[in-house]
Amino acid sequence: MSELTKTDERQMQYEEVQAKSTNGMVVLLLNIALMVVSLVGFIFGCILVDENSGNVPGIILIIASSVYFFIIGPILFCGLKVLKPKEALVLTLFGKYYGTLKGEGFYFVNPFVTAINPAIPAATTAAFTVAANLPQEKITADKAATVSRYSKKISLKVMTLNNDKQKINDQLGNPIIIGIVVIWRVVNTAKAVFNVDNYMEYLSIQCDSSLRNIVSQYPYDATGDDNEKSLRGSGKEIAERLKNEIQSKVDIAGLEILEARITHLAYAPEIAAAMLQRQQAAAIIDARQMIVEGAVGMVEMALNKLNENDIVHLDEERKAAMVSNLLVVLCGNRDAQPIINSGSIY
Repeated sequence: MSELTKTDERQMQYEEVQAKSTNGMVVLLLNIALMVVSLVGFIFGCILVDENSGNVPGIILIIASSVYFFIIGPILFCGLKVLKPKEALVLTLFGKYYGTLKGEGFYFVNPFVTAINPAIPAATTAAFTVAANLPQEKITADKAATVSRYSKKISLKVMTLNNDKQKINDQLGNPIIIGIVVIWRVVNTAKAVFNVDNYMEYLSIQCDSSLRNIVSQYPYDATGDDNEKSLRGSGKEIAERLKNEIQSKVDIAGLEILEARITHLAYAPEIAAAMLQRQQAAAIIDARQMIVEGAVGMVEMALNKLNENDIVHLDEERKAAMVSNLLVVLCGNRDAQPIINSGSIY
């Protein structure tokens, strides 16, 4: 069996299954009632023992009531779980995958199961580190809520990942600064927990890797070819390619990429000034080209009108002079200074 087949089998064994559960409210009320009964039984057993020190039923009643009230009852409370909308719990029983609890409600599961969420330790540590480095008076309620909001529940809501901007070389080797935002959610909690070490960190790294790979295949701006794709002019196509590439890499983690968009795109500071001059030069050349094309058309129209209306007859030398003067006037950067010739043109 090949190594790839073995890897696929290891991944397939962590497909998501629904955890066995019952109505939590029923178990809660029943457990409370039984604990009250055990307390009454404990008191009644003590009365029987006081009346007769060798009363075996009284001793048995005391032991049974004590075991349930102090051991079984509290253990059953550990199996009660409350879930809000779009939350899930991945449960393990003595190291083995037990199932996933989904859907809002009050549930009772095996009290010996343990909820697991690998994304919690890093986030919790980072939050407490930030709070610990701040003066006590600067720890606001928002920061305290950030520290305390982490739990072992996995959110199934649509979430946003906005990594730091990266400096990447485009297809032409120009360094650019680019940033993206990725909209994602967890669709398979078992894969997210067991197939990767930390699905949030894994997604972040894969986003950076995919971004670097896609950007290196396109220039920042098109060089003149109408069919050429560029980062600045083909944002929709690049976003779609970026989404598909990230999705192919995070399937193993049970994540779904809903959207990936470029949020920041600019040349790196070391070449920004030079590229601005290049863009300005290109704009000036385009403008001059348009001016020359318009001037030539106007000169041609003027000569045709003179000939059609038989206003004046010009030889080739005079036509060349007239064309030269008109082009200078129409293509010049400054307003023309009129000169009146009072003599003969010949």
